[in-house]
Amino acid sequence: MIAGIAVALAAACCYEGAYVLQALETRRAGGGERLHAGLLGRLIRRPRWVGGTALSGAGAVLQVYALTLAPLTIVQPVLALGLVLLLALSSLVLHERVGRWELVGVTAVVCGVAVVAIVADPGIGGAGDAVGVAVLLLLLGTLTALPFALRRNVSDARLRVLAAAAGDAWAAIGLKLVADALHSGSWLPALAWAASAGLAGFLALTAEMSALQRIAATRVAPVVVSAQVLVPVIAGPLVFDEPWADSVPERIVLGAAILAVAGGAALLGGSAAVADVMAGGEEVQHDVGGDGQLRERGDG
Repeated sequence: MIAGIAVALAAACCYEGAYVLQALETRRAGGGERLHAGLLGRLIRRPRWVGGTALSGAGAVLQVYALTLAPLTIVQPVLALGLVLLLALSSLVLHERVGRWELVGVTAVVCGVAVVAIVADPGIGGAGDAVGVAVLLLLLGTLTALPFALRRNVSDARLRVLAAAAGDAWAAIGLKLVADALHSGSWLPALAWAASAGLAGFLALTAEMSALQRIAATRVAPVVVSAQVLVPVIAGPLVFDEPWADSVPERIVLGAAILAVAGGAALLGGSAAVADVMAGGEEVQHDVGGDGQLRERGDG
């Protein structure tokens, strides 16, 4: 399990490094008024964005490997430690001041992950209940695809944030299924689940990059990072038969630790320092008007 935690940490570093590179290019690409794959078509011509995407792919490979060494209930909270790296980047690169709430968020994530690693049962679940997996992925898939299906009728970018969160959760579940299939030597199912995770990741990335052009990262990041932790971790025991802990008190402690990780991740994702890194360091603020339409505030 220690090896699984170490590999998950490496995956977290890859993911957050990729986020920085991608976000630096996203708002320079323009065209965030509509949700379509053309945005990624423009971004793919930018070498730094492509480098970030490749780094994210390396993180996915490491995540699959981590899931063969440790259960989902451990790997996903460990991945949230990557936000601590983002906070460090905001301080070192952008010279942002790290305030009280950022320190609270770091403490919650670090302590929560430490408790999860100590208390959680190291047993790795199986392929899971077929019906449960199907229902979960159907729900996540519907939420992910909804803004794409309604893109001409829905202008509220908050739906894109929800799609990004659901798509990232689908991708995490998909990578878990890839790890299970590889562990049992089933290469064809592994390729199928990898393709589904890739598609979910593509849709989530499109929705998230588009949302970042319309809404401040302080509105996007908390939803996405919390979903990345909570949805797969809850699915672990409910769908994949992963044991949480041996006793009821330990299960309560583990549940509290997971909530602490999600809460700390939301605090870090919503902090101004981390948001500046996610948004590419641009001082653009977005809000939602009382009539439900987006309005923007900036320097011009």
